[in-house]
Amino acid sequence: MKKIALFVVLAAFAAIGAKAQKFALVDMEYILKNIPSYEMANEQLEQLSQRWQKEVEAKGKEAENLYQSYLADKVFLTDEQVKKREEEVVAKEKEATELRYKYFGPEGELYKKRQSLLKPVQDDVYNAVKKLAQERGFQAIFDRASASDIIFASPSIDVSNDVLAKLGYSK
Repeated sequence: MKKIALFVVLAAFAAIGAKAQKFALVDMEYILKNIPSYEMANEQLEQLSQRWQKEVEAKGKEAENLYQSYLADKVFLTDEQVKKREEEVVAKEKEATELRYKYFGPEGELYKKRQSLLKPVQDDVYNAVKKLAQERGFQAIFDRASASDIIFASPSIDVSNDVLAKLGYSK
């Protein structure tokens, strides 16, 4: 009798300790593609990027043209004129490089614009995922789009559409 009671108590503790953990998956690419404001922001960033790229390329072309002009005229210039023209070419090349860095550098205008346009949407998605996890008792929710080591996952644990519904975009 004592053995049975001890076994039942141990089984109960084991059952409590082995409470199943719940996991889920989301596909962030899928979620973000189904949020119109995110797609509009991406479009706006692409247009801005193309405009700035053209500006940077034009500045680089100016530097290249100035250099080619300098090379063509070099034999006719005095030493002082050669030095002055070389400085002009270097200054123009530096100007082009600085413009590229200003727009596309690590803390450049494109980065700042991306932060201002996309971060609020990404924060909303994160908060919706977090709320869904709390409501349903998930210990972890993995992103299928960025988790390259997930070979197979049951579609039944994908809660991407539920996240979209939480955000007000039903699928």
